[in-house]
Order: sequence, then structure tokens, then C-alpha cells
Amino acid sequence: MCDLLRINTDRGEMINDGKSRFSINGKPIYHFLGTSTFSEYTVVHVGQVAKINPEAPLDKVCVLSCGMSTGFGATVNVAKPKKGQSVAIFGLGAVGLAAAEGARVSGASRIIGVDLNPSRFELAKNFGVTEFVNPKDHNKPVQEVIAEMTGGGVDRSVECTGSIQAMISAFECVHDGWGVAVLVGVPNKDDAFKTHPVNLLNERTLKGTFFGNYKPRTDIPAVVERYMNKELELDKFITHSVPFSEINKAFEYMLAGEGLRCVIRMDA
Repeated sequence: MCDLLRINTDRGEMINDGKSRFSINGKPIYHFLGTSTFSEYTVVHVGQVAKINPEAPLDKVCVLSCGMSTGFGATVNVAKPKKGQSVAIFGLGAVGLAAAEGARVSGASRIIGVDLNPSRFELAKNFGVTEFVNPKDHNKPVQEVIAEMTGGGVDRSVECTGSIQAMISAFECVHDGWGVAVLVGVPNKDDAFKTHPVNLLNERTLKGTFFGNYKPRTDIPAVVERYMNKELELDKFITHSVPFSEINKAFEYMLAGEGLRCVIRMDA
């Protein structure tokens, strides 16, 4: 949330001089999100560097740089389910499964996965998801389905899709009085969140989070240590590994919905 280093997809230069550090044939190559990590060497602002355990395997802990931390942190740092509570996860992609993993390690008794793609349900079991709901299988809003399943609504929900309708459903499916909904997905710029004010008056809580409420420089090293101490599983989030020369295959896997996280091997 730093004003200086806040994510800006339009800025492709270094902050201090407004210039790129890369070029080819005299033409600049811009820095995507200020990191340019699809390169063997890079130049970044000092505020974008986190020093981690040198023994940590980079081909595993690299997944902490975005999706894993975002989903896991959204649950453990923001939703904060208590042991025995119920949690609904909207969207079972990499971020959603990381959110489910956060619910699992928090001791949630029921983890309800919501997704339009039923092929994701079997894999989601490995991340603690206990029940599944496909909105297309019902002739009523999915929030009503979940409310009926849970006797009034879940204790916590985490939305990881970017769909405005999923965001509304995630909020409206939590229980009156103590339910907390956390929005993670990034909506379209013209979207508007609409719900009846009584849903707030009934003491439901709506929150949003960016990067799982982790501070990269100070928190990511500690998360890496959790992995090194075998308190956190990362390997199961990696479904493909491809050499840099075949980087476009990674994007094809993503677009086809065939993988969670694909590690790009820079040495190949």
C-alpha cells in the first residue's frame, strides 16, 4: 500500500529517473510491475527486494511472490477464521486454493469451494476443501444455497475471482452478527458493488485485502521460514515447470486452465 511503490501497470520505468534499465537494438524494454522477473538479472527499487534464507529453493519459494501469499494471507491475516468455523472460498484457481489452505491450517471444520468449473473440485480436496458448489447447478443465487447448507451462512468467506457477482455473493453468504467476507479479486474498473444496506446493519463485515495483508520486505522472509520448517506446503501449488525458452507454454497452460502455478526455469 506504499504510495511510492504501489502497483502501477502503466509505469514501466524506474521511479528515480523515469527510464528503463533494459534495451534491445537501441529500443527500451519496460519493467513490468517494477520487477521484470522474466530475466536472469534485473534492476529494481530497493523497496521491492526482500532478503530471504539463502538455503530456500528459489524454484519453490518464488510462488510466494504473488498468488500463494495473496490467498493464504487473505484467510489467515484478514478473515482470521477460528478453529471449527466454516469458510466459503469463491474461485478455486491458485489464489483460491491458497485461501483454502489458509482455512485448513486455521482449523476450519467446513471449507466450501465455489467454482463454475467442476474439474477443479477434485484437486481442491488436497487443499482442505470439504464441499463444493457450482452456481450453474442451482436455480437460485449461490449465497442462498450456502445459507441453506450452513444454517444461516458461513462464518467467513474469501472471494478470489474478480467477478463482481461473486463478490456480492461472498458478502451475502456470511452469517448475520459475526460473518466476515474478504474480497481479493480485482474487478473491472467500471464494476459497482451493490448490496442492500440491511446486510451491513445486520452486522456482517466486508473487507478487502491486497497481497494478503503481508508487508513484502518484512513478512515474506518469515513466510519462507515457515516453508523451510515444513509448516507450510508450497510444492503442491506447482503443477508445471518449463524452461525459459518455452515460456509461452506457461501462458497457454494458464489460459487453458490446466495449471495452478508454472515455474519458469531461468537456467534452461
